[in-house]
Amino acid sequence: MSLTIGKNTVVSLEYELVDADGALIEKTDAPISYLHGGHDGIFPRVEEALDGKQAGHTCEVKLEPDDAFGEYDASNIRVEPRDMFPKNVAVGMQFQGSAQGSDHVVLYTVTDVADDKVVVDANHPLAGKTVTFKCTVKDVRKGTAEEITHGHVHGEGGHHH
Repeated sequence: MSLTIGKNTVVSLEYELVDADGALIEKTDAPISYLHGGHDGIFPRVEEALDGKQAGHTCEVKLEPDDAFGEYDASNIRVEPRDMFPKNVAVGMQFQGSAQGSDHVVLYTVTDVADDKVVVDANHPLAGKTVTFKCTVKDVRKGTAEEITHGHVHGEGGHHH
């Protein structure tokens, strides 16, 4: 009998993420693995849907913005002086930075470049969108003591932090 998905099991799955119109956003080329049981390795609603299941199980979970990438927040957009960026700055480039008055580092994506200003957005590209997570469980195994202690799956040959 195969192992059932539960707390501290390592779940390997193939998935695809589609938007509200059914258009493919992302698809795995090979199975990904996460540590099950509240370790923030996958969307909580997907984890709920997989709890108690076994290898071979398929599921489809509709995720509202609050369940996935969050609501779009206009306050995450900043207009910065052009001279703060490299000469080759272009729409789509990403930079790490911290919000004003905070040590929290976020990823900003350049959304517009003008002669003297650059507009950056810290919202996830899928913020505010409803998506559907479709997956097939490929394997379930017990997590190792080290994985459980660290709260995530380790790749072959040790840590992948």
